[in-house]
Amino acid sequence: MIRPLEKTAMRYRVAVMFALSLSLPGVLMMSAPNAACARAITEVPQIGEASVTPVAAPYDAPEKAPAAVAAAFEKAKAEKKSVLLDFGGNWCPDCRILAGIFALPAVDTWLKQNFEVVSVNVSRFKTNMDIAQKYGVTVTSVPTVLIVTPEGKALNTDGSKDLGNARRMSSQAVVNLIAGWAARD
Repeated sequence: MIRPLEKTAMRYRVAVMFALSLSLPGVLMMSAPNAACARAITEVPQIGEASVTPVAAPYDAPEKAPAAVAAAFEKAKAEKKSVLLDFGGNWCPDCRILAGIFALPAVDTWLKQNFEVVSVNVSRFKTNMDIAQKYGVTVTSVPTVLIVTPEGKALNTDGSKDLGNARRMSSQAVVNLIAGWAARD
C-alpha cells in the first residue's frame, strides 16, 4: 500500500518529469525558482528522440571508483565544474541505456563542458555505497545520478533516482533533467 505522502511525492516527480521533457526554460524555472545559477551551464544540446545504443560495460571495476571520484573533485575544483556521479552496474539495462545517452556526440561534448563525470560501479549494491551516503543518498536502485558541486554540495538528492527508468525516457528528457539539476544552487 502506498502512503499518502509517497503518493504526493510520486505525483510531483511525474509532473516534474513531464515538464522536463518540454523545454529547458521550463526545466530551469522548475528546478531553481527565483534563484541564480551558481555555475553557468552551457546550452543544452537539442537531441530530441536520438537513437541510443546501450553501452555493453559502462562501469569500470568497483575498486577504481574511490580514486576516480577523488580525482574528479580535484579537477572540478580547478575547472569550476560540478561532478556528475553515476551509480550503477554493467548488469543494469537502464544504466547501459543511460551510458548510451551520455555517449551521444552532442551529449558527450556537453557533459565534458559542464561536469566531471564518474561512473561508480556498485556491484549489485555490494560496494561503493559509502560514496553516495557521503552526500545524503542511499543507493537502492540504479542508475542513481548525483550532481555535486566542487565544494561537496549535492544538488539533486530529491531526484537522484529519477533516471532509474532511463530506457523509457527520451534522450532529450534525460539531458533536460540533468540540466535542471545542475542549475540549482
